[in-house]
Amino acid sequence: MPGSNASGLTIMTKRKLIQLNRKWHRYLGVILGIQFFLWTLGGLYFSWTNIEEIRGSTLKKKDAPIFVSDTLVSPSIFTQNLGDNDSIVSLEVFSNLNHPAYRLIVRTGEGEKVFLFDAKTGQKLPSLSKKQSIDVAKAKLSVNAPITMVEYLTETGKHHEYRGRPLPAYAITFDEPANTTVYVSTEYGNVQTFRSNKWRVFDFFWMLHTMDYQERDNFNNLLLRAFALFGLVTILSGFSLYLLTSRIFNPKKSTK
Repeated sequence: MPGSNASGLTIMTKRKLIQLNRKWHRYLGVILGIQFFLWTLGGLYFSWTNIEEIRGSTLKKKDAPIFVSDTLVSPSIFTQNLGDNDSIVSLEVFSNLNHPAYRLIVRTGEGEKVFLFDAKTGQKLPSLSKKQSIDVAKAKLSVNAPITMVEYLTETGKHHEYRGRPLPAYAITFDEPANTTVYVSTEYGNVQTFRSNKWRVFDFFWMLHTMDYQERDNFNNLLLRAFALFGLVTILSGFSLYLLTSRIFNPKKSTK
C-alpha cells in the first residue's frame, strides 16, 4: 500500500534522526562536559570568595596623606630638559619611604620613561635598591610577617603572576600571616601588586574560564568560540531528542 510505504519511510527517517542526535549528544556531552565542569568549579570559586582578599586589598596599608607646601620645589623645573618630541604622561607626588617625591612619566620616541625626584630638593633619585624595595614592601603591608624570599625580576613570561607590569622589580615573599608576595617596581618606586595563594587559584580558574591559556583576558579566542557553538549544538540536540522521543509530542496511535 502506498500509504504504508510512506509511513514506513517516515518511521525509518525518524529513527535515523534520533540515532544521529543521540550520537552527537553523547560525544559532545563527554567532551564539553569536562569544560562545563571546570566552568562550574570556577564559577563556584568566584562567587564564594572575597574579591578584595584575592586582590590583597585587606593586606594593603593606606598611604599616609602628603601635604603639599611651599617647601616643595615647583614641578616646572622637570620640564626644562624635555626634548621637542617628548610629552609628559603624568606627574604625581608620592611618599618615598615617608619622604615626598615626584614621579614623572615621559613619553619619548623610545617609549615611556620614569623619573623619580626628591620633592624638596629637586634632585633626581636613583632606582630603588634591594633594601629600599624591602622597606617599601614592609611599609605597604598592614601586618607583620617574616620574609621568606626576595627575588629580582628583569623579565617575566606570559604565565607569570607579575606579567604585564613594570620591570625590573623585586618580588618580596612574606610568610604567615600575610602569606603573600609583594612586587615592588624599582623604577616607579612603589608597590605594583600583591599576589597570594587565593589569587593564584583565582588566576588558574580564570584561565580555564576564558580558555585563554596565555594572556588570560582574551574572550574572543577561537577555542572559546568553538566550545560555545558546540555547547549550543549539544543543548539543541538534547531538546530535539526530547521532542522526537517524548510521548507528549509523539502519541502512539491506537490499533484495533
